[in-house]
Amino acid sequence: MPWPRDAGAVRRMDLWTRKLHIYAGLLLLSFTWLFALSGLVLNHSQWKVASFWPERKQAHFERRVQLSSNASQDQQAQSVMRQLGIFGELAWPAAGQKPGRLGFQITRPGRIATVSIDAGTGAATVDTISVNAWGILNMLHSFTGVRGSDGVNARDWALTRAWSFCMDAVCVGLIFMALSGCWIWLRSCERRPAGLIALLAGLLTCGYFLFGLS
Repeated sequence: MPWPRDAGAVRRMDLWTRKLHIYAGLLLLSFTWLFALSGLVLNHSQWKVASFWPERKQAHFERRVQLSSNASQDQQAQSVMRQLGIFGELAWPAAGQKPGRLGFQITRPGRIATVSIDAGTGAATVDTISVNAWGILNMLHSFTGVRGSDGVNARDWALTRAWSFCMDAVCVGLIFMALSGCWIWLRSCERRPAGLIALLAGLLTCGYFLFGLS
């Protein structure tokens, strides 16, 4: 028996669920494609088009910078980044600093810069690694700025925080898409058998990897 369609509240819920499902899908379309493509790159690194790491470009340069003895390490690093014209997520080494030196890494999708400075002379050496568009996709897939177990670093780049917020929004949006899709499926009488088969197939496959392999 079909669900009653004469109730105004149910009709309005049907209408708004379908609208929001469509608009959420359009809003998330670019992000979904991005994560799908980068997921393929991660899963099939043997593909020539996805083999970005062997084609990376490395560079090395030296420059003299000014360090302020009154500034904190974070302030010194930010000042050095401005002087070098390098921007991204700042990461300190877990092992701490070597005596007389200031070292850190700057990461952004597509580029990694490792900076080492002689605190006495201000001589800075910079080693950079740049990757192509496929490498950028790869880095974006897992780019969070800081690992959850990292007790040394925190997100300090505005674009990292913005990207992290977008990833959270995509996750919430996909959850909504799944739930609204279930509602639309349940309200469609003629599609219930096929939908049930698809739902069970997904649950069994996912359950196998979650519990069957443990």
